[in-house]
Amino acid sequence: MAGILENPIKGALKSRTGNNAVRAAYHRYKWRKLCFMVFLLLMVAFLAGYIITIGPLDITVLDVYRILLDRFFPGHFGTFELPSQVVWNIRFPRIVGGILAGFGLGICGCVMQAVLKNPLASPFTLGISAGAHFGVAVAAVMGVGIVSGPYLLVGNAFLFAMLCAFFIIALASLKGASSETLILAGIAVNYLFNALSSLFQYFATDEQLRVMVSWGMGDLSAFSWKNFPLLLGLFAICIPLLYLKANDLNLMAVGDENAKSLGIDANKVRMFSMVLASLLVATIVCFTGTIAFIGLVAPHMARMIIGSDHKYLLPSSGILGALILISADAIGMNIVRPTIIPTGITSSLLGVPFFMYLILKRKRKEFW
Repeated sequence: MAGILENPIKGALKSRTGNNAVRAAYHRYKWRKLCFMVFLLLMVAFLAGYIITIGPLDITVLDVYRILLDRFFPGHFGTFELPSQVVWNIRFPRIVGGILAGFGLGICGCVMQAVLKNPLASPFTLGISAGAHFGVAVAAVMGVGIVSGPYLLVGNAFLFAMLCAFFIIALASLKGASSETLILAGIAVNYLFNALSSLFQYFATDEQLRVMVSWGMGDLSAFSWKNFPLLLGLFAICIPLLYLKANDLNLMAVGDENAKSLGIDANKVRMFSMVLASLLVATIVCFTGTIAFIGLVAPHMARMIIGSDHKYLLPSSGILGALILISADAIGMNIVRPTIIPTGITSSLLGVPFFMYLILKRKRKEFW
């Protein structure tokens, strides 16, 4: 209902007949959205603070804050070496990595659904994750990649993820390629690269197979402090640029022709947004592996609660994605200790029931 009311209210504000009651209603509506996003941020902060205390080594919340503050103000807080190493080098990077990965996947899923006008669009359904997995298979079995050494797997995952993304983008640039065609092309690419990855697994040794299977399950353990400068730099570039297109995405939701009449080149916006989203997704999945459903489910959850205005929908999708991902990771790490279930498995187990609920309870037109 919120998304339905939003455009008439804005239209009334822009017209000369807009009255104070409508203006007040819109401002209340806007503040409710902002309050909801603040609530989500507090939930992420609270959950992250709680998760960091869970593990084989018992650490209180107070100890966690002392350890973190001691890193910035050395010598002013009494800390012990073992808890400090566990929090700063193991638990905290994993949680921060999960927040960044979930935030990025949620926003990219929201952008892809908007520019393709399809509720099934996501980094997973478009085949980007499958391409990254195939890149890992090539690196593991053949030892061939664009870089060597410890970044061989990461470099190949990024390269093939971008190749898949550019294939979808090139198809989108063709005249007459509908959103349904792009989704079907993404599904075809997904099956193709999954088949190629399976072929490599068939000929792989036990060690090579372990690497491919482990990466394909998705995990946040690859995050360390040395990886964050690259990810943060990319976030600082891509996220603001995507957010600047929020109003254009709102106009494109009512059709490319209507957007064109208002001075928006829908094809340029679509290409620009897809390139940025694909670059961000490729960077994330090359570190995390295949983590499905975050980019698919988080935008739908945000849209159900906060409406369809992308100025609020984009950040809400990202925050919900972060919340879902760190929750799934915490469950996977602690539900059957000391065994750690990969994050990709737990995120799918959490995401599939909700996605089935969306299919059964909501009509397609209600997504937009």
